[in-house]
Amino acid sequence: MTRRAHGRAPLLAEGLFRTAALTCAAFVLLVMAGLFVVLLYRSRLSIHRFGWGFLWSTAWDPVRDNFGAASSIFGTIISTLIAMLIAVPLSFIIALFLVEVAHPRIARPVSYGIELLAAIPSIIYGMWGLFVLAPLMATYVQPEMQKVVGKLPLFSGPPMGIGVLTAGLVLALMVLPFITAVVRDVFALVPAVMKEAGYGLGATTWEVTRKVTVGYGMKGIVGGVFLGLGRAIGETMAVTFVIGNDHRIAASLFASGNSIASTLANEFTEASEPVYLSALVELGLILFVVTLVIQVLAQLWLARLARQAGTIA
Repeated sequence: MTRRAHGRAPLLAEGLFRTAALTCAAFVLLVMAGLFVVLLYRSRLSIHRFGWGFLWSTAWDPVRDNFGAASSIFGTIISTLIAMLIAVPLSFIIALFLVEVAHPRIARPVSYGIELLAAIPSIIYGMWGLFVLAPLMATYVQPEMQKVVGKLPLFSGPPMGIGVLTAGLVLALMVLPFITAVVRDVFALVPAVMKEAGYGLGATTWEVTRKVTVGYGMKGIVGGVFLGLGRAIGETMAVTFVIGNDHRIAASLFASGNSIASTLANEFTEASEPVYLSALVELGLILFVVTLVIQVLAQLWLARLARQAGTIA
């Protein structure tokens, strides 16, 4: 009898563990499905009234209940693109410096500083962007850029400081520590024997870094980049401070704009009409779907890299 009880105990514990794990996994899926259903239901008025035209309409007129998401989508894409173009190369360089070049006495405090940057609230970045970066952009950076490339429409217009370019710079500073921390940890996990084998074959430091370090950690690197991309797309407060919050699509990076997140932060509490509120919720639905699609694409890309690594091995 005692032996049977002892034999059933591990089976019971395993069954409870599997049930708990399945419940937690199902809960995550239920939360995501619930969010999607609620957003879809709350945006039904806007979807019914504007249809697919909501995605490419530039109108945003609360007085006439005429709304479109094109300007918000455009501002989100451009500011995120600027941020990633700046943050990704810098993150690679910083991570390689910390792992391959810097002495531990230097690498350790720099790593701590990067982690502290990641912990700073986004509203602090927004305040810094508004009170420090924007005046610098308006006084020094944008006028000098216009002297060199001012004839291009991309850099035309008055140097106001706030705008899409400034928002992209603030976003770059925000996502930089996230990407750097992930890439640094990935580079640090590369087995030393693989690097030594590369040097033994006569490879230079750059060749070992490019073919061994980066090649070995490509899966984690892509994950870190997509982590920063998700953070940049959904960022709210920092962008709201410096993007200008103007519903328009301008050719100049110096012009004011808006993003999906900044529009929600600025106008959600002011939406008194049902269609107005529904249009804002539909913006949230678009942001939710875009973020979800990015994460799915990231997982598919990582799975492809894993299959390629298995084939090569």
